[in-house]
Amino acid sequence: MLYDPDYYEMQVILPDKSHHTLPPDSMDIRDILLAFGCNPTTVIVIRNGTLVPEDFIARGDDEIRIVSVSHGG
Repeated sequence: MLYDPDYYEMQVILPDKSHHTLPPDSMDIRDILLAFGCNPTTVIVIRNGTLVPEDFIARGDDEIRIVSVSHGG
């Protein structure tokens, strides 16, 4: 099969380990976080195994893993 951008879907894995599918449209990481109710200051985002900033654009068949971070004071 040749690459067909309409065939692929973006996979999003939330901190609770639930999996969600988004259309392959380009989307800001920040918009993805807000769409799933994640506070950008309390998570890190890994795209296809690489840490990315919240202004990064995800697209196509990316796997986006959202990981909670905790910090103490």
